Amino acid sequence: MLNQQQQINEQIKKAENILITFNKIWNGDAIASALAMYLFLKKIGKKVAVAAERFEPGKNYAFLPAFGDIRHDIDSLSQFVITLDLANAKVDKVKYQTEDAALKFIITPKEGFFTPDDVRAGASGFNYDLIIALDTPDLESLGMIYDRHMEFFYQVPIINIDHHADNEEYGQINAVELTAVATAEIAFNIIDAYESDVIDEDMATCLLCGIISKTRSFKTHNLTPQSLTASSRLIAMGARREEIVNRLYRSRSLNILKLWGRVLARLTSDLDNKLVWSVLTSLDFEKTGSNEEDLAEVVDELIVNIPDAKVIVLIHETAAARSASAQNGEAGSSAARATKAHVYAMKNINALNLVRPFNPAGTKSLARITVPKELAEAEGDIIAAIKENLSKLPF
Repeated sequence: MLNQQQQINEQIKKAENILITFNKIWNGDAIASALAMYLFLKKIGKKVAVAAERFEPGKNYAFLPAFGDIRHDIDSLSQFVITLDLANAKVDKVKYQTEDAALKFIITPKEGFFTPDDVRAGASGFNYDLIIALDTPDLESLGMIYDRHMEFFYQVPIINIDHHADNEEYGQINAVELTAVATAEIAFNIIDAYESDVIDEDMATCLLCGIISKTRSFKTHNLTPQSLTASSRLIAMGARREEIVNRLYRSRSLNILKLWGRVLARLTSDLDNKLVWSVLTSLDFEKTGSNEEDLAEVVDELIVNIPDAKVIVLIHETAAARSASAQNGEAGSSAARATKAHVYAMKNINALNLVRPFNPAGTKSLARITVPKELAEAEGDIIAAIKENLSKLPF
């Protein structure tokens, strides 16, 4: 019986056209792992594409090799095939032309003749014969990539690569390793076991970037000897560590730093620092020249600097709310008074469950909600709900 690595190797060898995909909520580990796998498969001669739902904060990783190759939907999933029976005649020439919005095939027989009964047409199945999903706990987390093509995901074999405990093991092969610090670490082991000599500087850079982003440049408490060994080997293989660190941690824009300052100024904690939150107004975004997408970088800093935090919440006023207030000299309509919150949960805590009464969207690690109330009132409701749900959990 084949072990898991051998099963993965066999599936890759058999596949001719492979789709790589990852979580709709982009993060460095997912992006970097997917790009490393993409570069690897291309190098060994496979036809391969990488696709994930568009997510603007992911642009922070645009420096990675092949980042521009990431598609935002899957086109032309199936082929339409026209079959001509050659039992009664042989083909001499084939040409085609378009006429009145129709495509016509003109086939000249070498001998004999063709009849309409000799022609069959139909779909031939899917263009891709293997899916590799990375850092994605369930198929729904792929977003519209999955929603628009459910039949495809149920009919094509999936290799599921992840390190999260909440992974639903939806693949035919599930390389889910809970002791790995990052999906990139697992991807490295898979590629290394398949053919270590194939790993070049670009692949190594992607894989190391995944580990560095997940560990906040080796500052998190979950580092293991295995992850440090993998990182050391990747650097020896040519991974551009300085470029990664400079891009991710030494090049914060002035706008981000200003926003970071405003978040810190209003930082509040409870439950022995297990719950940390801050509040921003639309004016904060305007004065710092930042926007909602920049909050992801702020959260990264909070995670590194407050290691006891299990849940981090950023609550902010919407632009519509402030605009309505400024124009009317009052709070405005209930629709304009909307407040948004981003709830980030650490490992083994489900962010969606913490704010379930507010109909959240997102994933188990990042939930987003909109509350049709003014900022101060919404803050009270959101924090009260999270504290109540957190109090039920063992720490």
